[in-house]
Amino acid sequence: MSASSTTAQGQPVRAATAAFAGTTIEWYDFFIYGTASAMVFPQLFFPNSDPSVGLLASFATFAVGFFARPFGGFLFGHLGDRFGRKQTLIATLLLMGFATTAVGLLPTYSQIGIWAPILLVICRILQGISVGGEWGGAVLMAGEHAPKGKRTWYASFAQLGSPAAVLLSMGTFAIVTRMSGDGFATWGWRIPFLLSFVLLIIGFMIRRGVNESPEFTEASKQKKLSHFPIVDAFRGATKPIIFTLLAFTIGTAGFYFTNTFLIAYSTRTLGLERSLILECLAMVAVVQFLGQLAAAKIAEKIGDSKFLLAASALAMLAPYPMFMLVELKTQFSIVAGVSIATLCASGFYAVIAGYASKVFPVEVRYTSISAAYQLGAAIFGGFTPMIGVVLSNNYPGSWLPLAIFYSILAGFSFLGVFLLSYSGFAAKYGQPNAAPVSG
Repeated sequence: MSASSTTAQGQPVRAATAAFAGTTIEWYDFFIYGTASAMVFPQLFFPNSDPSVGLLASFATFAVGFFARPFGGFLFGHLGDRFGRKQTLIATLLLMGFATTAVGLLPTYSQIGIWAPILLVICRILQGISVGGEWGGAVLMAGEHAPKGKRTWYASFAQLGSPAAVLLSMGTFAIVTRMSGDGFATWGWRIPFLLSFVLLIIGFMIRRGVNESPEFTEASKQKKLSHFPIVDAFRGATKPIIFTLLAFTIGTAGFYFTNTFLIAYSTRTLGLERSLILECLAMVAVVQFLGQLAAAKIAEKIGDSKFLLAASALAMLAPYPMFMLVELKTQFSIVAGVSIATLCASGFYAVIAGYASKVFPVEVRYTSISAAYQLGAAIFGGFTPMIGVVLSNNYPGSWLPLAIFYSILAGFSFLGVFLLSYSGFAAKYGQPNAAPVSG
């Protein structure tokens, strides 16, 4: 067997590994901003506001990243469908590393006044553009390298970057929050952001060793590539993009409910220590990581559609036991409660990536899944922590409105999968060289 043949055979594993490493780094950068938004940004960048107003302002800058994500999805989706997945993914990694490292170097409001939150927002916008382009390409590089019939499993490795990033981000913050005195507030919070530069170098080296997607390469040889992927995607696949957008809801909004809003809720409303909730969420991330691996395997056996419908239905029920257990305020009850909701949402999240990539043809696939995912994230994910704060303030002492809100988010995902499954779009382009989409 030739060296080139051996290298080609190893590409599916290498592509899945690179997708996992790349999305871990990207999501780590994106998540540490969310954690800092709940813990320190209100005091450092919005110090003259009422505490609740300051928290809302901090979460508003958090949401800005979500509104930049569709632009990143359109921009890098276009480049990825037009010129290839590999170089596009290297560009998104470099952009994220630059933006996140810059946050760690920013002066605070007390040092430069209004320019501090302005620069913070600019960095957050760059983060949003980067992650908007990253996710779709990582999913496709893993899925399009996959052996026949294994796309759901291989694409799920891109999704594993999320819980791995949570472990990394929560673990880093759990360490720096234990600093004595005002060490954390003055300089300790910067360490997780500056660590991004080291991760950037690691990710860059891993990604350089992955070949271009074989499906994209084949489409390029056959001159099937679109000259205007954004136009062609929305002209030929408007309905499946909308249905897929709905389907993604609980995988994005559910995460930011438990891993961003819940930090503020548990510390401000329940009076828990910051270090305790971060430790609990880190433990939940381990459950999420293992749960996602199991979910991808189960979905391969019973079918993607059946699994996703079941997972989203269970997710609608999950917030009620979650809040009951979190209200007990013990480490075990918090981990158990959040794990219930997380297993449902993250199991869904693990499978939806490969499932969504089967909905669209290769020539507009990067653009289409990026548009659906990032528009949905902007609509549902970006507002979720803010809506949670408003509900918590308007219904003090009651978690029921928060649980109902979570159930509604899961309901959108159920509806999206149902529409994809029973409209003929789902799993239509799971194999290479399929015909163009219609409808």
